[in-house]
Amino acid sequence: MGGPVTGLAALNRAAAAAAETALLTCCGCRRWARRMAAHRPYPDLGSLLAAADTAAYGLTPGDLAEALAGERPLPLPPGGGLAAHTALRVGLAEYERRFGHPFVVCLDGVHPDEHLDHVLAGLRLRLGNTPEEERAVAADELRALARGRLARLARPACRNTPRLGARGSPPGGTQ
Repeated sequence: MGGPVTGLAALNRAAAAAAETALLTCCGCRRWARRMAAHRPYPDLGSLLAAADTAAYGLTPGDLAEALAGERPLPLPPGGGLAAHTALRVGLAEYERRFGHPFVVCLDGVHPDEHLDHVLAGLRLRLGNTPEEERAVAADELRALARGRLARLARPACRNTPRLGARGSPPGGTQ
């Protein structure tokens, strides 16, 4: 398979290295991607997502650090005024300074008009966490992000479907 892996059937057929590369766009932990690739074939999306959850629950602190290190900073959601965006930039910088990795939040199922409020509320809440509490919350958010990215990866490719960008998001999309 020379091109990008898209669709569950293609993921199941792909060589191990190509499958791992595709899976790394969903979660940046090499051990997670190897485990997911090794357990193929997946008969359906539900099986793929269940395996992803199982693999994610087995992440060590080092695995989690690897996955978090591979996350890109959250783009500023549209909407809101200058004050809201300034508060968001300050909050994101403080979060990264405090916890040592970008703020991760799954926005699947959240209306785009509500992204900014959702992220600001999450930041306010999570900046009060201890590092141990935040590791658990970040792991849950990574698991949710991986599930959404896997669902997009497993969709059959269409001619009009945009290629997946970094970490499985459409180029310019949310995390």
